Amino acid sequence: MEILVLAAVLLLGLVMIPFGLPGTLIIFCGALGYSLLVKGSIGIFTLVCIGALLLLGEVIEWTLTAKYTRKYGGSRRASWGAIIGGMVGAFVGVPVPIVGSIVGAFAGAFVGAFVAEMTGGASGGTATKVATGALIGRAVAAAMKVGIGVGMVAWILFAAMV
Repeated sequence: MEILVLAAVLLLGLVMIPFGLPGTLIIFCGALGYSLLVKGSIGIFTLVCIGALLLLGEVIEWTLTAKYTRKYGGSRRASWGAIIGGMVGAFVGVPVPIVGSIVGAFAGAFVGAFVAEMTGGASGGTATKVATGALIGRAVAAAMKVGIGVGMVAWILFAAMV
């Protein structure tokens, strides 16, 4: 029965990731809780490695958006605009069921980079190109974070069942 609860928590965390919500944190907390409640189930090595994957996923999410913004000709200002816009957009989109935070995060990254580049003196065409780069970076980061989440879930379930 406990393994089913763990699997449900892990699945919830995995579903949360593309919505811009802290799914990897939920996955880690589920593993930690299971380890504390079911003695001898998930070891400290697994928890430390899952925690490292959690941190890696967060770093990737932050850096890829900024990297793609700069790759498409954006300034450091536009990179920060994309990161902040993505976070704000995810929170603003939460009230819209199912897809609100996803659309909000992507739109926020685009708008944040666009506004930051325009206020920095760039032309509309340049700002649009930079904002497109931010949007692509956000999409790549979300995909990579989902992949990390899948790896975390597989590792935890394996450790819990062995």
